[in-house]
Amino acid sequence: MSTVDLTTADFETTIADNEVVIVDFWASWCGPCRQFAPVFAAASERHPDIVFAKVDTEAEQALAAAARITSIPTLMAFKDGVLVFSQPGALPSAALEELITAVRGLDVEAALREAAAGERQGA
Repeated sequence: MSTVDLTTADFETTIADNEVVIVDFWASWCGPCRQFAPVFAAASERHPDIVFAKVDTEAEQALAAAARITSIPTLMAFKDGVLVFSQPGALPSAALEELITAVRGLDVEAALREAAAGERQGA
């Protein structure tokens, strides 16, 4: 599957309707973004069961602000509608593959229970 462009109008629906969504926040003037684009596109071809989405931060400024994007490229990964990874910077291909493997294997419900238990202990 090739990458899809996300807008404010379809962002939440895309996240909610797909098991795994990996989002690249980028801009055309950003050198690291342009260098990362072929790595992201190649991963989308290797993993057709995952939605690989791109958000042009210039065209979608409100969406970028809502996502609290302060540096580009920023990569976000969602599983079962939950944000499970967010990091600025372009990843090399091997690191992106490691991220994909980790997201696929993540038990979101268990992770949420663990996080809630940790918060209760710290309170």
